[in-house]
Amino acid sequence: MDMQYVPTICPYCGSGCGMYLVVKDGKIIGIEPWKEHPVNEGTNCPKGRRSYLFLYSEDRLKKPLLRNNGKFEEITWEKALDVVSAALKDTSPESFGILGSGKTTNEASYVLQKFARIVIGTNNVEYCARFCHSATVAGLGPTVGSGVMEISQLDYELADCFVIAGVNIKETFPMIAKRVLRAKKKGAKVIVIDPRKSVTARHLAYIHLQLRPGTDVALINGIMSIIINEGLENREFIESRTAGFSDLRDFLSTIDLKQIEQITGISIEKIREAALTYVNAERGCIQYDEGITQHTTGADNVKVLADLALLTGHIGKPGTGVNPMRGQINGEGSGDMGCVNVFYPGFKRVGQEAAEFFQERWGVENLPINPGLTYMDIVHKCKAIYVVGTNPMMSGPDTNSVRQSLENLDFLVVQDIFMTETAKLADVVLPAATWVEREGVHAWVDRRVQKINKVIDPPGEAKPDWRIICDLAEKMGFKDKFSYASPKDIFEEIRKCVPQYAGLTYERIEETVGGIQWPCPSEDHPGTPTMFVKKFNTPDGLGHFQVVEYRPPAELPDEEYPYVLTTGRSIFHYHTGTMTRRTEALNAEVPSNFVQINPKDAIKLETTNGGWVVLKTRRGSIKAKVRITEDVPQGMVFTPFHFGDSPANVLTNPAFDPKCKMPEFKVCAVRMEVEQ
Repeated sequence: MDMQYVPTICPYCGSGCGMYLVVKDGKIIGIEPWKEHPVNEGTNCPKGRRSYLFLYSEDRLKKPLLRNNGKFEEITWEKALDVVSAALKDTSPESFGILGSGKTTNEASYVLQKFARIVIGTNNVEYCARFCHSATVAGLGPTVGSGVMEISQLDYELADCFVIAGVNIKETFPMIAKRVLRAKKKGAKVIVIDPRKSVTARHLAYIHLQLRPGTDVALINGIMSIIINEGLENREFIESRTAGFSDLRDFLSTIDLKQIEQITGISIEKIREAALTYVNAERGCIQYDEGITQHTTGADNVKVLADLALLTGHIGKPGTGVNPMRGQINGEGSGDMGCVNVFYPGFKRVGQEAAEFFQERWGVENLPINPGLTYMDIVHKCKAIYVVGTNPMMSGPDTNSVRQSLENLDFLVVQDIFMTETAKLADVVLPAATWVEREGVHAWVDRRVQKINKVIDPPGEAKPDWRIICDLAEKMGFKDKFSYASPKDIFEEIRKCVPQYAGLTYERIEETVGGIQWPCPSEDHPGTPTMFVKKFNTPDGLGHFQVVEYRPPAELPDEEYPYVLTTGRSIFHYHTGTMTRRTEALNAEVPSNFVQINPKDAIKLETTNGGWVVLKTRRGSIKAKVRITEDVPQGMVFTPFHFGDSPANVLTNPAFDPKCKMPEFKVCAVRMEVEQ
């Protein structure tokens, strides 16, 4: 058979980069550039260039598995569905929960939440956004009315000032970093807000605001106070498009900049330089990610960033806005599809009105109207859980408590492509198809909807997620509500239920290289690259300023735990490492966990580069290899969260933001002991 060059989209991060897969005899043997794709223009990051290799890992799940006397045995699909359906029929809606994924297709996420609400009758359905951007929804909802990226990533090059807050884009979004670099070469100024001297701070920053972890609110309040004190706020924009400015102005007039300096560890002069750089720009663009959201004040952090954009009028135009950087292939789309405890598809808030809307379209009665449990409450309070494509044993905070709860469940079913840390605890494991082994659409970081087609067959008896869910629904007596013949059938239903997707069709998406950005209300609509051009998504169409006071992190260093720990990512790995750690070329780059330690702390500990230390918090301990670097300040350490044999979240604090139940992954107190 001749070689084929098949266009597809990378399965890593939320950018949505194009590539050609080289296929021979039904097997992918390489990757070639797709130069015409607008997102990445033929270049791919190290993960993207090796993105197909994990598909052929020898430990792919190929058949359903049943735990029997502590060991897994292969069973038929018929028996697997019988066991799962019997267990779920015995559980109540209140004691059952679903944990979905940011890696599954829109079609799979849609039928998954529909399964929860129709078959089980519960809103206990969540996905990984609880751990990355629930604070975005809670922060941008009250301010601008929608927790999504506000512009096209292609338009970043139009900005002449960037505020990059809590996101190391050089490592986590390399193709977006390329656009920021292009803008910088044209004269754009880059302000990086990060406790670490990250690769982004070192190579892109004009100003690096190296604040103490968890002090973002104080810093942004200080910046806004300086802007107002110097009369530089955009008064025309404020008067015509916002509400609540006087309350914010009165509050900021009480700010003591000397106190801001003490809290953040940044000089007033440097804060003022950053304030003037941003406010005097023609198009100021804010980008942020988990370094902002993963705090007990995550929603507040997002609110003050929105305040800053509203104050300066840097919003509603290409190259501006407050832009959350979603890190998964369908991190946006699974939320669009309603895999959230408080939202039905299309962000219709759970309640009587939304229930009636979907009852009419789904032909059912008595859909649940009360908010469901959030992610960690599902883990700790439910008796039966259905996990699809996510790994709470790696991604949840305080891993030891997660393990205890999952081991105490009455029933756990895990649907995935590998025997993950979570799957090892399951009663039943269902083998899923992944990426180019199935068909469907995803919504990427900037609401860009693109389609991925099936290129190869899944291994063994593995099936697409949507098919497994529908088969299970049929087994439980709901065949008529899940009688889809293909993903396209599901998508046609999505178009009728989600107004933002109404104008999208498989044909339109496939014909448009680079996809179409929602909202797209009709088939003759071109899509929406820039949000909020004329009005915001709030009830009155105005942007609403929020008054936010600084609150410190939930856990700070003390004599017993004298260091601050923060976590993050490496360019060579992806989230819980399920795919990248099975890719030899990537794993060889960073084969084991490490901890960055300041040279002065290393001397105090009497440790050296390449040595091993034990990191201990009030919740547990892990081992990590030492990297001595001035990228972290004295008193702070950094470790990535990709390594199942040394999981960072054994250490992290389960304290959460009361507004959105976001755990405080980014700050906790830790001590270090040299491994002898």
